[in-house]
Amino acid sequence: MADQVYDRLLSDIVEGRYPLQSRLPPEEVLAQVCGVSRPVLRTALARLRDDGMIASRRGSGNYVARRPDRSVMKFVPLGSITDIQRCYEFRADVESAAAAWAAQRRDENDLAALEEAHHHMAASYLQQALGVEADQLLHVSIAKATKNPFFQTVLESLATQITFGMQLSRSLTLLAPPDRQAIVQAEHQAIIDAIKDQNPEAAALAMRRHIMGARDRMFVGSP
Repeated sequence: MADQVYDRLLSDIVEGRYPLQSRLPPEEVLAQVCGVSRPVLRTALARLRDDGMIASRRGSGNYVARRPDRSVMKFVPLGSITDIQRCYEFRADVESAAAAWAAQRRDENDLAALEEAHHHMAASYLQQALGVEADQLLHVSIAKATKNPFFQTVLESLATQITFGMQLSRSLTLLAPPDRQAIVQAEHQAIIDAIKDQNPEAAALAMRRHIMGARDRMFVGSP
């Protein structure tokens, strides 16, 4: 029941029935509208807060903080939004650590692999193609550059989920103005530059900014 209420409220947010920064109706009203008990409603609201869709203001209620881009709904069902976000959060931690180790241990072959993957991504944008394979290759190449097989194993074990998120992210980028493509390419270049310069802190920060940026670009409004 809580999942159904979550989907209903999220759909209302996406469709603009509850605009950004607007206040949601009181809990007792929402519970009646959705035909559920207050505990069920609160479970759904808690999930919306965890996902950054709504924010509570003490003594005032719940407000819409952000919403999925309408284009997201063309590619994924509402119920997958949470899993996609959690995957990005996990990747941000794991892959930022991988980037730091790669910066310390990379060799010339690793740098060549990163530059080749980045070149293929740029070419895919020019061709208006998704370029998911090139994107995956870049991230896997960074994992290989750590010289620690556990990083590559983790990425391979999450290949299905990561591919799903990349397909969504890159599909939205192709629909957006060209400057968004430039932003994504610049984020990748910042990671490569930090690894090339053997700067672990900068590499980790650049990777985290890129992955969390990809997540946040799926939404409108501030988390």
